[in-house]
Amino acid sequence: MNMIIATHNAHKIEEFGRILAPLGITVQTTELTEAEETGTTFRENAYIKAKSACDETGLPCVADDSGLSIDYLNGEPGVYSARYAEPGKRKATVLKKLKGVPEEKRGAHFTSAICCVFPNGDVLEAEGYCYGRIAEECRGESGFGYDPIFICTEEGCAGKTFGEATAEEKDAVSHRGKSLRIFAEKLENYLKDKEG
Repeated sequence: MNMIIATHNAHKIEEFGRILAPLGITVQTTELTEAEETGTTFRENAYIKAKSACDETGLPCVADDSGLSIDYLNGEPGVYSARYAEPGKRKATVLKKLKGVPEEKRGAHFTSAICCVFPNGDVLEAEGYCYGRIAEECRGESGFGYDPIFICTEEGCAGKTFGEATAEEKDAVSHRGKSLRIFAEKLENYLKDKEG
């Protein structure tokens, strides 16, 4: 089955492809009108993007909305993670706001909400979380976005930033890895029901 991924983020496309390939899903992208993310939650924004892409292409479309929520900043940047500061300055903005904040108050988590909208109106949704804390400086070259400042505290990756983790380590514990596995299971059941 071909599925449109409603994103221009090459890293997300790669991550989706890795986790959905065992289900026989081929992910592809296409030029899409940029959907206006007017939701107040990750789940709402994922639905807005998937629905817009499905309406435009007439194909099953999946979208993810994800971001970083920092305890000390009352959940910021949250749904505004991708628009929190000018491109290239988001990590620096977070580090500046947390300058001098002790380690025990630097708790944070990533959220990933995934939504798939089918042309018949069916909707599948999944959410995943990964917990950690914010580093005092960027560490590592892997990943993207806030990865180099997010120190994972979950087993299998504990103590490393996502910028230091391998793709396999990150997939095993990341918010998107978790939500994609939940989504893959729901999708597998959905497809079986349709065949049945």
